[in-house]
Amino acid sequence: ICDCPHLDCVGEITKEELIQKSHGQCQDCKVGGPNLWACLENGCAYVGCGESHTDHSTVHSQDTRHNLTVNLTTLRVWCYACGKEVFLERKLGPHSPHGNSKPLPLPQNVDIDMETEEEDEIRARGLTGLKNIGNTCYMNAALQALSNCPPLTQFFLECGGLVRTDKKPALCKSYQKLVSDLWHKNRPSYVVPTNLFQGIKAINPMFRGYAQQDSQEFLRCLMDQLHEELKEQLPEPCDQSHGIAMDDSPEEDNHSQSDNDFQSCESCGSSERAENEVQGGNALIDDTNEAEMLIPEQDEIQANREWQKEKNMINDLYRSGTNGITGGSTGVDIDKDVDTTTETTPIINCFPDIQMSNTTRPQSPVPMEGHIPKMSSSPPKAASGWPSLNPAHKKGIKLLTTFSPPKNKRQKKYRSIISDVFDGTIVSSVQCLTCDRVSVTLENFQDISLPIPGKEDLAKLHSSTHQTSLVKAGSCGEAYAPQGWIAFVMEYIKSWFWGPVVTLQDCLAAFFARDELKGDNMYSCEKCKKLRNGVKFCKMQSLPEILCIHLKRFRHELMFSTKISTHVSFPLEGLDLQPFLAKDSSAQTTSYDLLSVICHHGTASNGHYIAYCRNDVNNLWYEFDDQSVTEVSEACVQNAEAYVLFYKKSNEDAVKERRRVSGLFNMMEPSLLQFYISRQWLNKFKTFAEPGPISNDDFLCLHGGVPPNKATFIDDLVVMLPQNVWDHLYSRYGGGPAVNHLYVCHTCQTEIEKLEKRRKQELDMFVRLNKAFQEEESPVVIYCISMQWFREWEGFVKGKDNDPPGPIDNSKITVNKNGHLTLKQGADSGQISEETWNFLHSIYGGGPLLTVRPNISHQEVESSQSEEKIEVETRSV
Repeated sequence: ICDCPHLDCVGEITKEELIQKSHGQCQDCKVGGPNLWACLENGCAYVGCGESHTDHSTVHSQDTRHNLTVNLTTLRVWCYACGKEVFLERKLGPHSPHGNSKPLPLPQNVDIDMETEEEDEIRARGLTGLKNIGNTCYMNAALQALSNCPPLTQFFLECGGLVRTDKKPALCKSYQKLVSDLWHKNRPSYVVPTNLFQGIKAINPMFRGYAQQDSQEFLRCLMDQLHEELKEQLPEPCDQSHGIAMDDSPEEDNHSQSDNDFQSCESCGSSERAENEVQGGNALIDDTNEAEMLIPEQDEIQANREWQKEKNMINDLYRSGTNGITGGSTGVDIDKDVDTTTETTPIINCFPDIQMSNTTRPQSPVPMEGHIPKMSSSPPKAASGWPSLNPAHKKGIKLLTTFSPPKNKRQKKYRSIISDVFDGTIVSSVQCLTCDRVSVTLENFQDISLPIPGKEDLAKLHSSTHQTSLVKAGSCGEAYAPQGWIAFVMEYIKSWFWGPVVTLQDCLAAFFARDELKGDNMYSCEKCKKLRNGVKFCKMQSLPEILCIHLKRFRHELMFSTKISTHVSFPLEGLDLQPFLAKDSSAQTTSYDLLSVICHHGTASNGHYIAYCRNDVNNLWYEFDDQSVTEVSEACVQNAEAYVLFYKKSNEDAVKERRRVSGLFNMMEPSLLQFYISRQWLNKFKTFAEPGPISNDDFLCLHGGVPPNKATFIDDLVVMLPQNVWDHLYSRYGGGPAVNHLYVCHTCQTEIEKLEKRRKQELDMFVRLNKAFQEEESPVVIYCISMQWFREWEGFVKGKDNDPPGPIDNSKITVNKNGHLTLKQGADSGQISEETWNFLHSIYGGGPLLTVRPNISHQEVESSQSEEKIEVETRSV
């Protein structure tokens, strides 16, 4: 029972009486429902309207001092005296015999029917409105549609410990709080999504102000940002025989590069693009803020003379050890291949504590890739790289030892709950009609934008469909094949008189139809090396757990926008995507059921968004119109003017499997072993139609232990299972690995310490070199470096990125003029000293070398020679 002290005044009333009152009207203004309020005072039968009308229910409470009132649509109870919502809870038994014991019990994660049907019938969760805070109906409808997608919502409710980010504006935290409020059992009547709205406006200026916006564009912005903040790097494929990441051979790198060119993944690629897009160019010696950020206060400042000696020694060692790399000249051919791993070239390193090996593979246990640099295949040549140095000099340049410059960085692949739920793959094939060459590309998608075909398009689609069916029927010898033509003609005549009858299947067929590439849209054939006529085909390679479909209702011209108001009929259950699958697709489940639909009423310039959503608790449909939440019929949903639809895979076998596992857990058989399983995968098992193999990688490292950075919140990542449940899940889904003991990985801890030491050494040396460069009044020579590469290096040494950058890449800031490399105008470049360039290049390699002005000493030599020549000529005259 709620602790409201005014509940004693409630009279006896049944649910049937409340339902009967909901069909009535306000006793003052005679307005009907929904959202009428009934007084709960003992002996009072008053029914009044709410805030959406004149709010006579509040007036009645103020006049009579009756404190408690109930909403006859949602059955929520409000106390005017307490100023809050109160709850008439029933006395229910415990949900599980385990209570709140640790580790967390499985029934709360597996059995989705723990609450009694009677309680669900009275108070289903998730029926909370969202307040309109200034033309934000587009946002409210989108949020309600997403909120009623169980795989996503259950992740934020049950895997809250995984919602961690250091990226601003931490939109995932705001969304998690919003979902918790919307689905809390003690739900309020509505929620004000201020924090989330402020976060969206911070990352996308388009949503600032109070203008009406597009709900689908808001969805994309929200999901992209959630993916960015929650993404985790996928583990590298491993060579099981050696236990290391398969990234050692050039062939692997080349193959990976071609695969990356082949695949286009929005979820994987958008993050790197966002991180690399920085406005304007920066110069390290001119940007005081950058200098302050990178140059902390030095505890000890060495004498200028000693420091100059150290700088000279760095340059001498660099020149003596890397002439084969740099070519010994300031102008380097940009197209020339740079070899930084030959045995004849002594390599310079900043890691005195890393022991080198003559073998290409280190001994087990092997560190995770990217955490320490790859080892050189040849031992250091100390004699050629190190002239006789006194102890003081060795102390000053103690960072310079043997080190193998890194290879090009592999393109990282990421996943998040957003990509797990919404990502699918489309395979596109383009055939050249001249040489018959077929090029194939794969592209990830999170939503599909479908055209709404007109009369002519529908006629073509239906004609081709019926012709195909007749050909198949004829080949099979079916006698009733002509009936297809009759149905087609009747449908065409009907659409001609009463307008086109467009179905969602028609929109999908139009999207995946054969597309002729000709005229202004000709295909650039790589084999012909010319523009050619071609044909493009699209099919689905992999299907998402939740399919988001956007109907192209709006056309935006230069001066005006129009809206296509054609009604598109869509199924509530059984949307079949089998006709649009690629032949080699491995998809098992192709049937989808509708979860929610966003609707737009009005014109392109003036309209209103609402959402219809199916509640996952009671399977009833509700209309979400800002603050108002009303139960509606299925017919009402099907007549809606759909704009964005969310479909979820339907698989009865998954439902049966969940019930089977819940039964196994309730058997409570004594087991000798307890197994740990990923809480995130368990959420997939609970909500996905196809959860896939068990994956414990989110709480394990490559060595089978718990990464040190996850040890403090390991309870949020795992759930303990009895042996019989684990055995069943493992035999059914495979994957793993099996874990019955958790321990912090010592190997990872050692690698982290080495990595931190490397970062500190590189950063400290850069700070010293750059500070000396800032204090130099007239540098002899200034070197240019790509700020894009420098930002990657800065992120590494500051701990924002675990992986060191690849070789220095100045190709984007250079331009070749008459065989000489010069700085490209407006290039995103920084300026560093010769010593700094030598230091970074000795570790990372790359190039090309680029200076912003020629060597002064070289100019002075030429100038003196010219003056001597002029003097000789003058004397001869």
